[in-house]
Amino acid sequence: MNLFADIRALVVDCLQDMVAAGQLPEGLTMDNVTVEPPRDAAHGDMATNAAMVLAKPSGQKPRDIAGNLAAHLIKDDRISKAEVAGPGFLNLRLAPDVWQGVVSGILAAGTDFGRASLGHGKKVNVEYVSANPTGPLHVGHTRGAVFGDALASLLDFAGFDVTREYYINDGGAQVDVLARSVYLRYLEAHGQEVAFPDGTYPGDYLIAVGEALKDKVGEAYLDKGEQFWLEDVREFATEAMMGLIRADLKALGVEMDVFYSEKSLYGTGRIEAAIDDLRGKGLIYEGVLEPPKGKKPEDWEPREQTLFASTEHGDDVDRPVKKSDGSWTYFAPDIAYHYDKVSRGFDALIDVFGADHGGYVKRMKAAVSALSGGQVPLDIKLTQLVKLYKNGEPFKMSKRAGTFVTLRDVVDQVGPDVTRFVMLTRKNDATLDFDFDKVMEQSRENPVFYVQYAHARIASILTKATEAGIAVDDATLAAADLGQLAHAAELSMAAKLAEWPRLVETAARSNEPHRVAFYLYEVASEFHSLYHLGRSDDSLRAVQEGNVATSQAKIALARATSVVIAAGLGILGVTPAQEMR
Repeated sequence: MNLFADIRALVVDCLQDMVAAGQLPEGLTMDNVTVEPPRDAAHGDMATNAAMVLAKPSGQKPRDIAGNLAAHLIKDDRISKAEVAGPGFLNLRLAPDVWQGVVSGILAAGTDFGRASLGHGKKVNVEYVSANPTGPLHVGHTRGAVFGDALASLLDFAGFDVTREYYINDGGAQVDVLARSVYLRYLEAHGQEVAFPDGTYPGDYLIAVGEALKDKVGEAYLDKGEQFWLEDVREFATEAMMGLIRADLKALGVEMDVFYSEKSLYGTGRIEAAIDDLRGKGLIYEGVLEPPKGKKPEDWEPREQTLFASTEHGDDVDRPVKKSDGSWTYFAPDIAYHYDKVSRGFDALIDVFGADHGGYVKRMKAAVSALSGGQVPLDIKLTQLVKLYKNGEPFKMSKRAGTFVTLRDVVDQVGPDVTRFVMLTRKNDATLDFDFDKVMEQSRENPVFYVQYAHARIASILTKATEAGIAVDDATLAAADLGQLAHAAELSMAAKLAEWPRLVETAARSNEPHRVAFYLYEVASEFHSLYHLGRSDDSLRAVQEGNVATSQAKIALARATSVVIAAGLGILGVTPAQEMR
């Protein structure tokens, strides 16, 4: 049930009637005709741009088209008023029974209300977090994890077949550094004094890993050179770190479908296969790159390298895939990894990167475009920094991690629900201020509390009604006489709920789950306003003493509100509150 889609279909039908009546020429395309909420709610319930977009191709004045369209629309029982505004916009007001029907429709559909078929089952791979397995997840990873997980849930709700994926960066030199750091903790577990050279990982989280390694191999690696233990310790340490990362993600409510190892690309021919695919398309060549823009580095010298002609697919410069010494660049396994994604038959790819990976956007898009022949789109979402505050001061680093605030630090402070919601209160590419004190405040300024309080308030209303002997199951409420929902505030509440299916599709098209959080705040605000009006106007109270039928109509609206809030929170990965303490 998507009321905006229904009214748009009505507008298009009326336009076709105008064509049949000779009021519009044949052959017009209606693709750009929209029906949306007006910028100013005082202008109406919905507005259409039909006259504006059809004026030029039809050779008519927008206001003339709008006037004729209004005359057709008003014949439909759902339209109570159609008014031409400005240069040719058409503002619509809907009959009260339309909004009342939204309430019963929500109760019939439950939390599936708003679930869309936009994706038509297309396969989408959402890769997020993908942190180096060298330590616990930090607060920056937390934002990427929440964003990626909410986006995956949003796309699933919109009808896509979604795969959640984590790319384990276990093929680079940083894993060797991890192994050496764990070896130092292993020596420490044997009672030796150790020092951590610059570039190693000194965090306390590796103490337990060093002790576990001691338990596994005993004294086998003592007084031995790297050649005897580096490979084994690297694998042991990586598994231990991934266990820690999985536990951190679970604490945040994030579960991946696939963990893909970078290491699996090496020595298996997969990198070579991806590069050969590009070579077969004439996109790999031997050449010399220009020096970096700006001042030429003193140590720069022209060297022939194996290059990917990424500029043919929108990049700024061609990119090296193999160094002059014959080893792969960091970009080569990334190409191979995305080649594997394309080969797995995904219809679209989404990568969630930290803001520090902005330089990778064009080259990765070029690679996927080349590998898929332009058939598989890649959208890269960058998540900006999170600034943490407590007691008005920047939050200190974690001793356990050694250099940063961990995901667990945040979740342990405020819980996973608050963490997830707050991380989505800003668009992904905007810096986020996370104040531990403010996110726990019980005030309207705290969106987490404000939304959860609305849901808890409705749960309290249902409890009160049940104690008064009023049936409040969804089937009974859906069958109530909803014609009694006639007050402007009640119809406004229903109208806000009617926006949910459209919001889902809009957010899914743009890959922007923060829109869900913003919308939920608006729903909560509308509900709290209605609730407070009931304190001064008894007719708006949900439970009407001595009048079961009226009570059920009022409660139906409240219950429909909680259904939409629960559906939205479900996408965000937040548990709806049943009561507030």
